[in-house]
Amino acid sequence: MTSRAVETAGVVVIALVCAIVPFPAETIERVYSTDWYLRIQGVLTTASNTIPIAWLDIAVACLLIVAIELVISRARALGPKRAFVRNLGTAVGAAAWLYLLFLAFWGLNYRRVPLEQKLDYDQSRLTREAAIEFTNAAVAEVNAGYAAAHATAFTTEALQASFADTQIALGAMRLAVPGVPKRSLLNYYFRRAAIDGMTDPYFLEIIVNPDVLEFERSFVVAHEWAHLAGYANEAEANFLAWLTCVRGKALEQYSGWLAAYQHGLAAIPRADRSAIKPLDDGPRQDVQAIVARYNRSSPMMRRTARGVYDEYLKANRVSEGIASYDAVVRLMIGVRYNARWTPRPR
Repeated sequence: MTSRAVETAGVVVIALVCAIVPFPAETIERVYSTDWYLRIQGVLTTASNTIPIAWLDIAVACLLIVAIELVISRARALGPKRAFVRNLGTAVGAAAWLYLLFLAFWGLNYRRVPLEQKLDYDQSRLTREAAIEFTNAAVAEVNAGYAAAHATAFTTEALQASFADTQIALGAMRLAVPGVPKRSLLNYYFRRAAIDGMTDPYFLEIIVNPDVLEFERSFVVAHEWAHLAGYANEAEANFLAWLTCVRGKALEQYSGWLAAYQHGLAAIPRADRSAIKPLDDGPRQDVQAIVARYNRSSPMMRRTARGVYDEYLKANRVSEGIASYDAVVRLMIGVRYNARWTPRPR
């Protein structure tokens, strides 16, 4: 076995160990998520914010060029069979390195202490009555905030202060750097698969579907910023996005409460939805616009994207998979709050 093969085998073994062996959540929380990760995030996101192009696009393009050149040159020099074996080993080694970089730059946040264990959270509060009451409260906020929200344009500056305030409310000693929402070559895929946005775990930048509606954008951007702050779990990212929005101004509040209404309604059985108060005409038209945008996507691509992401989440120890998006309702209802929807610590 050559030295290169030994190195590749070593990297693969290390990657497998990191994937399988459980790390203490308290150690991940203390050493990585609240300290070293945020140091890395500050550097990488600040750097990625300097250009409007997604670094992910550039990296993927470069990797494809290198891979194609390598395949062709090896096929010419070694012949098809030997080149295939060599290329397979290179691909496995590259995958192992990419996984280790994923963990180092962001992925270990999946293994931090859950918010349920850090906040005044009680599962016994998750009752039918509480869900209905919360969703009706969201309806009231949405109806009341519609006019002011639609008189305001979205800006990231309006969201940054409430994002910082939310992190402090959750006990952060070091704050995440907000990412500039970017477009990407993935935008066509986002449209067809009904994906609103993503956080690039390597360059720690955020990409937002340009079709996201103005009144949705605050919540979508806040959700991706929550990922940048180290909250990898989708329910927790949604929770931070909601807290960020309700601390903001008119448009941000409307966006957050509209998202809360949608998640709350999805969590209530159909037989109980008659207890939910109706939206006014304006908010109802906004919900219809969201549904229309969703319906313009491809059912096949939606199913494929959901299936792939479901497996990705489960592979990263999110047992609920894609259902963790709507699990945010458990946090919204199960947590006790002080003034201004400030979660009480445990």
